[in-house]
Amino acid sequence: MSDYSEAEQYERAKEWLRTNGLWIVAGIAIGALGLGGWRWYQERRETQAQNAAARYEEMLEAFARSDRTRGMTIVDDLNREYSWTPYAPLATLMAARFQVEANELDKAAASLKTVMDTAPDDEMRLIARIRLARVQAAQSKYDEALATLKVEEPGDFDTRLADARGDVLLAKGDRAGALREYLAARTGENKGRIDVELLDLKIRDLGGTPPVSAEES
Repeated sequence: MSDYSEAEQYERAKEWLRTNGLWIVAGIAIGALGLGGWRWYQERRETQAQNAAARYEEMLEAFARSDRTRGMTIVDDLNREYSWTPYAPLATLMAARFQVEANELDKAAASLKTVMDTAPDDEMRLIARIRLARVQAAQSKYDEALATLKVEEPGDFDTRLADARGDVLLAKGDRAGALREYLAARTGENKGRIDVELLDLKIRDLGGTPPVSAEES
């Protein structure tokens, strides 16, 4: 049983409300503002993501009509205004492709390194890493390319990384090393990530025999 009568409890409750009521109201108001602010933030982010998607489509159209200047401008805009969306690194990957075609290898390498270091998606970072290594190999920076391809936890990308290492080693003149990497790529779990027929051609060109892959066995 309570130590206080109902009347005394009522009076104590009124006194507590007089003392703390303002803080309760303020807390409710702040909570409501916080909830409203969160909804506003989410809606704003959704709108921004939609804008980023529209800009990305605009970039694709620009590149499709060979308007490289316009395409690159939109890539810069996406990285400046929507860097938190996946469209920024996707656009940068596209930019790197055109930079390679224009033989702007230094710019392509810088673009790919940005994606490799900052993309929000692990798979996108690995794609950028492999492409960066190929650009470095094209620059005759073979050791840098091999270092780029060193990944502690490659996951499903192990075969693609091995294939890329083989290409770098072959360009470097290390045919035995290239064959070793190609064979490793051939026996790994491909999961559709590499062209097996092309890989078999590489192995045969180096005097090897394509083994049976884990999937085939």
